[in-house]
Amino acid sequence: MSVPNHVAIILDGNGRWAKSKGMPRNYGHTMGAKNVETICEEAYHMGIKYLTFYAFSTENWNRPESEVNALMTLLENYLKTCMKTAKKNHIRVRIIGDITRLKESFQKQIHELEEASKEYDGLNLQIAINYGSRDEMVRSMQKMAECVVRGELAPEEITEEVFERFLDTAGIPDPDLLIRTSGEQRLSNYLLWQLAYSEFYFTEVPWPDFDKAELEKAIEAYQKRNRRFGGLTEE
Repeated sequence: MSVPNHVAIILDGNGRWAKSKGMPRNYGHTMGAKNVETICEEAYHMGIKYLTFYAFSTENWNRPESEVNALMTLLENYLKTCMKTAKKNHIRVRIIGDITRLKESFQKQIHELEEASKEYDGLNLQIAINYGSRDEMVRSMQKMAECVVRGELAPEEITEEVFERFLDTAGIPDPDLLIRTSGEQRLSNYLLWQLAYSEFYFTEVPWPDFDKAELEKAIEAYQKRNRRFGGLTEE
């Protein structure tokens, strides 16, 4: 049976899940963060090699300040825990997105985690923080333009493969499957370049309730698809 090599997930529905239980939105985010570790473990046991989570988008800064601050604190605390989990389970962790807007201590924490885990050979975990796909592509084009100005790259040398080397996801295979929880059916500025040939799976289940059984449903749906590239079915 075919298991996707790379699964990207939009973790949606934390706030609504909490509200349905009469709890504040931040409670939903806390429980959602705990579920990340659970799904990482289940995915690895299923044979998935890459997982990419959409944790905080460039648009999330528009949320109420109290919620943004709570999310940032939650992400910092999660990465502290992630350092221990990565060492224990040999998880390589990479952060995608523009981290320059984050406070310096958070940036330092990110660099330390990436450096400490770069040689681990278990699950490859990518966490998107202050990430937006349009922003990623603009930043990539700016880097390419700088190379052209310095004479390191000629315009006619720019290909899809060259462009991909400037993306946050350089060296990471494109997702085979995108999962979005909690019923919404849109990409929300997530991995627009990388998802060009990915299969999409949408579920009504909110992220805190997305468990092993739900992941298996998504994989089963993926396995029933005929993967086509340029009109050819993937063998």
